[in-house]
Amino acid sequence: MQLDVVDDLKQPEYTGENRCEPCTVLNLVIAAVVGSVIARKSRLGGVLAVGVSIALIYLRGYLVPGTPTLTKRYLPPEVLRWFGKEPDPAVASGLGTVDSTDRPAAGRETTFDEADAVASTDTDAVADASTVDADEPDVADLETFFLDHDILEPCADRDDLCLTDEFETAWFDEIDPLAESGVDVDAAVDAFGFDADPDEFELETRGESRALLSSAGGAGRWPSRAALIADVAASRALETWIDDWDAFDPETKGEVLNGLRMFLETCPSGGDVRMGEEVVESCCTSHEVVAVTCEETGERLFEQRLTDVDA
Repeated sequence: MQLDVVDDLKQPEYTGENRCEPCTVLNLVIAAVVGSVIARKSRLGGVLAVGVSIALIYLRGYLVPGTPTLTKRYLPPEVLRWFGKEPDPAVASGLGTVDSTDRPAAGRETTFDEADAVASTDTDAVADASTVDADEPDVADLETFFLDHDILEPCADRDDLCLTDEFETAWFDEIDPLAESGVDVDAAVDAFGFDADPDEFELETRGESRALLSSAGGAGRWPSRAALIADVAASRALETWIDDWDAFDPETKGEVLNGLRMFLETCPSGGDVRMGEEVVESCCTSHEVVAVTCEETGERLFEQRLTDVDA
């Protein structure tokens, strides 16, 4: 019976790895203040109040109801940084996207943004332009690139771009076996063209997301298993679709794959996809994103900050 009560009080979403340190500190201060007030009339009562408060904070992550929501909404970014927390939760955008929680990445610190997924590529996004091969194909405008290579075409039923039937078939010919077997480190490193031993990398599962890491840091982070499968499969399909695909470096492949994934209309794990606004949360912050999501499984294929879209 007592164990059942303890289990009912536990809130894993606010404790353990998900614990918000600023929330905990704030609630401990409140507990100390309340305990000191009670102790003026009863020392034993003050001690009991503090003890119960600490137990609740340990089990629930907070003492005062609504603390997590209030912290995410009102806690200043400077305070979050004192506790080693980034003010903005990272968006899992795919190959080439890293955040401060990832170990330093595979020798690459480049970050790409889907705000330019079908527009122009910001050359400043490359951390070290001197590493780019002068002979590498230029992908200055992804929309033009996709149209020129018969990957996208104007949709028949709306004013938009859609995958060509031929490329969609080639893509899903690669997706289907991966959906059954999954993606391992060797497959990811090979598909993305890293000139390194796969043993130097590891593929981590973080909730729904997947992160490709090396001892140097993060090479990419995907919002779901389905998103990673889509990118590996797309890279394999493009090997036979584009003659010089192997000449693209991982950063450029990341730009292409991250932009291409948003055009999927069928989820790699089955069912249709939908586009809408959703919320990305960390322990202490949250923000809205435009997301492409699998309707049947809820897996997210693509996400972009809403503020980037509005900009």
